[in-house]
Amino acid sequence: MTYKIKVNGIDREVDVDGDTPLLWVLRDVLAMTGTKFGCGAALCGACTVHVAGQAVRSCVTTIDSIGDSAVTTIEAIGATQHGKALQQAWLDLEVVQCGYCQSGQLMSATALLASTPKPTDADIDAAMSGNVCRCGTYQRIRAAIHRATA
Repeated sequence: MTYKIKVNGIDREVDVDGDTPLLWVLRDVLAMTGTKFGCGAALCGACTVHVAGQAVRSCVTTIDSIGDSAVTTIEAIGATQHGKALQQAWLDLEVVQCGYCQSGQLMSATALLASTPKPTDADIDAAMSGNVCRCGTYQRIRAAIHRATA
C-alpha cells in the first residue's frame, strides 16, 4: 500500500505494508540511516524520532499509525534551535564515545527541551530514562542538556 509521509519537512510516498515499522521505512526505503536499530522492542531508545513533535520509538511505530503527522529525524534536528544547541553541547562536552545511541539520545533531549526549556536533573532523568548508553556517558549527557539551555 502507498503511504504519504512528511519526513523532515519533505513529502514522501512509500509503498510498504501498513504494519511496517517506521524505522525500516526510514532506513531501508528512504535510505535515512541516522536513526539506528538497537533492540527492536522499544527498550533502548536508539531508534527515537519525533512524530508530531513527540519522541517515539520508531522500531515499534508502524507506518499506518502515523497518519498525517510530521516525522523529524536526526538528519534534520540541527535545523532546530534546541537541536543545534544540543549538538554543540554534545561536542563541547565530548559526550560521544562509541556513538551508536547518540542519535536517539539527541532526539529525546530535543523533545525534552521543546516541552521543558529549563529542565531539572529529575526532568532530564525522567525524559532520558528510556535511552540506554552502553558506554555510560549519562553524566555528560545530563551536563550537555543543561549546557544547551544556557
